[in-house]
Amino acid sequence: MDNRKRIFSAMRPTGRLHYGHMAGALINWVKLQDEYNCFWGIADWHAMMSDYADPDRLKDNCYEILLDWLAVGVDPEKASIFVQSHVKQHAEIHLALSMITPLGWLQRCPTYKEQILNLQNKDLSTYAFLGYPVLMAGDILLYKSFAVPVGEDQSAHLELTREIARRFNGFYGEIFPEPGTLLTPAAKMPGTDGRKMSKSYGNSLQIAEDMDTIWGKVRTMMTDPARERRTDKGAPEKCPVWDVHKFFNKDAQELSEIHEGCMTAGIGCVDCKKKLMVHLSEMMDPIQKRRTEFAKQRDDLKQILEAGAARARAVAEETMADVYRAMNLLH
Repeated sequence: MDNRKRIFSAMRPTGRLHYGHMAGALINWVKLQDEYNCFWGIADWHAMMSDYADPDRLKDNCYEILLDWLAVGVDPEKASIFVQSHVKQHAEIHLALSMITPLGWLQRCPTYKEQILNLQNKDLSTYAFLGYPVLMAGDILLYKSFAVPVGEDQSAHLELTREIARRFNGFYGEIFPEPGTLLTPAAKMPGTDGRKMSKSYGNSLQIAEDMDTIWGKVRTMMTDPARERRTDKGAPEKCPVWDVHKFFNKDAQELSEIHEGCMTAGIGCVDCKKKLMVHLSEMMDPIQKRRTEFAKQRDDLKQILEAGAARARAVAEETMADVYRAMNLLH
């Protein structure tokens, strides 16, 4: 039995992951799995809440996200990796928590408002989408997670989970701990157009893409707009390529030289991008080789998810037994 503190996090299977996911979450997950009892969920119910009208790619996307996780180093021997809907208690706890969650809390939720604005091409006026934060809270509380790894910009979203736990405990007794925030070191990862890297923007560098494809994107990546000519001096802090350098380039001396070269026009943008590609290849070549090998083992991937779901269910069943007793349900 694993007596380490539990943590939970999940990603929606909406397609292949990109370098932003790796920098902002997965690299940290790989470190955390050596310290905590980690539950990593592929949140297919969450994906259905916005993509219910077009689920054709959902199964394939679950495997794509799993391949990206395994390639980066998420280890099924160290963490429980599973598909959310394979652990039925996620749906059960969602219903239980929905009984006590005030409607006003959901309507004021910043995540709800943000998604409504950003996904205007989809009909999100559904009961399930409004209740999205309740399912998210249930995901976390189901494992009585002591904390959730998030970036600083997401820490406010956890407060609703704590409020729901507090309200449930107030009605039925101390069942759920209030999960803390396990801050992930911030990693600014811009896309090729300078905006935040995002699949929906079409500006991402995908983990699965070969380095020739990546170079085609990096070569045309936006740089400091002030550098229109090779002889123009630049400001690295205004250049998206510099932000990518800071994550992938671990050579402090070279970083210093690139910074100085940009400010003095001693180095051109194409040369800067070529230097970046050396470090991208160094990190990504072994990751892509692992991904290719895992992709050949579909039966093994299925077994990884089945084993992870079994471990998750063992914990989830205990939690739901506590919930049923607390709510005085005959079970």
